Amino acid sequence: MPLDLADYDSKARAAVKKFWTGRKSAAKKQRASGRKDQGERSAVTAGSNMNGFIDMVVDIVHANGLPHAEIMLKRSVLTLPGYFRPTKLWDLIVIHEGKLVAAIEFKSQVGPSFGNNANNRCEEALGTATDFRTAFREGAFGRSKKPFVGYLILLEDAPASRTPVKDVSPNFPIFPEFQNASYAERYRILCEKLMFEELYSAASVLLSPRAASRSGAYSEISEETGLKSFVSTLAAYIAAEAAK
Repeated sequence: MPLDLADYDSKARAAVKKFWTGRKSAAKKQRASGRKDQGERSAVTAGSNMNGFIDMVVDIVHANGLPHAEIMLKRSVLTLPGYFRPTKLWDLIVIHEGKLVAAIEFKSQVGPSFGNNANNRCEEALGTATDFRTAFREGAFGRSKKPFVGYLILLEDAPASRTPVKDVSPNFPIFPEFQNASYAERYRILCEKLMFEELYSAASVLLSPRAASRSGAYSEISEETGLKSFVSTLAAYIAAEAAK
């Protein structure tokens, strides 16, 4: 049976529209209320800007053989046990017949402060993956095969995220792939290495300009870290689970 990618591209474009319009709406409401949480942070703290991508993933799970899987979306049921900490709050969890099938993180980053935020995102992704994999090893999720673990980030496509960045490492040289790499390229490298080290089953970085609130336009940096690769890996995992 062929994999069903559930018209992911159209749904991703709708998700991008929702992301940008949601940010604008949240920022406008906060300015109107006179609250201090202003600027870029006011748009981030709306908390549901990536819901369109969550909807896309839900459709893929249903379309590939698990229409009755328990898909956790509410904050109260999105925690999983950790190893280095008691619990971790995820963005989406899939459980089927009492087994953890998938856990996915959806992140975004919008300028102007790409530098510090990119480092924070990198540390978050590494910490989450290490904690999850160790918890799995120690039996936190019962006796089952490794769940699908996904990481998807939407990055603002802007000159500041595309411009090469120089780093200073006075004691030892940085790895060649990072030399003069833009923040967009750094996310590509991060996602590729997260998958190569088997920390995540699939990791994707998408770029989209602010003007995409009407078109839903997005782009990819590489095939390996593109959205089709992400959803194909997820669909294949779900289909294999459904075939058991």
